[in-house]
Amino acid sequence: MSENTKTATLYRMVMEDHLCPYGLKSKDLLERNGFTVDDHHLSTREETDAFKEKHGVKTTPQTFIDGERIGGYDDLAEYFGKSVKGEDETTYQPVIAIFSVAALMAVAVTWLTMGQVLAGQTLAWFISISMVLLGLQKLQDLESFATMFLNYDLLAQRWVRWGYIYPFIETGAGLLMMAGVLTFISAPAALFAAGIGAVSVFKAVYIDKRELKCACVGGGSNVPLGFVSLTENLMMIGMALWMLTKALV
Repeated sequence: MSENTKTATLYRMVMEDHLCPYGLKSKDLLERNGFTVDDHHLSTREETDAFKEKHGVKTTPQTFIDGERIGGYDDLAEYFGKSVKGEDETTYQPVIAIFSVAALMAVAVTWLTMGQVLAGQTLAWFISISMVLLGLQKLQDLESFATMFLNYDLLAQRWVRWGYIYPFIETGAGLLMMAGVLTFISAPAALFAAGIGAVSVFKAVYIDKRELKCACVGGGSNVPLGFVSLTENLMMIGMALWMLTKALV
């Protein structure tokens, strides 16, 4: 074996009814960092419990490098200088993903219908697609969304059922706006919902100075309430006003 070869010893659960995902992630992380992995499978519960008792640990997988125990997957990631997000850590990743996909879908629809990459309608499709995707995130767990929404929405705090209705309005209005039909239903509905939302977010964040999580991408979101939430509502307002103006001209 070459003197430059780096080796690590990994103990992970590989059973008939359970294959530990963090064990696989640990093995992959070690290999991507140039390690040859001495991979030990813990194939029974008894074997796993005996390993935990022997090494005084509560979980598997466990990685050892140069005879030193590094720990589980999170510990291994930190060993290699990679940050591991905690469950309560704020992140904009869900919003970035939604808006990025919405933009690409708007470009795809523009290409499909007009034979070009960008057109004046592309922005409108981007906003309406974003509304549908954001509404879908809320509808996945309506109860969690409605509960989180109560933290800051002024109408929901007075009428709790509004938190259950809002996702349907956002999704439905977005779909109608994408199709360009029933504007005198979709635009006022979006304008009403987004208007209340914008005022609620502005009051909670910029007047009351509260630090809250945004329900914009669903009830399990770790996205902070603030600029992104306000932008979502302002986009809906702008889209509604544009479509009403276009319908009246």
